[in-house]
Amino acid sequence: MDYLLIALKLIVGISILNVWLLRISKKSPFRGGKADNMKEEFAAYNLPENFMLLIGVSKVSLAVGLIASIWFAQLEFYCAIGIAALMLGAVAMHVKIND
Repeated sequence: MDYLLIALKLIVGISILNVWLLRISKKSPFRGGKADNMKEEFAAYNLPENFMLLIGVSKVSLAVGLIASIWFAQLEFYCAIGIAALMLGAVAMHVKIND
């Protein structure tokens, strides 16, 4: 069971880091609207660029925290709740623009 939790933390954490650090300016079939990059995606949601930066820093920090929770268990709950809340917000934004 411990190996499954470690694998899930790594999958979620690395996936978020991939999107926000490596693929932020690249096309993705998961981008909202017809956006070609993260900046355009936030514009499609009618959200300011500063908000994109806030969300990006939050997601990257929480993803690093989730990975770190493999060794520091006290981080797990807070990072998991934070990521879940941000992902619910992301789903809401997709619903908002009928994506």
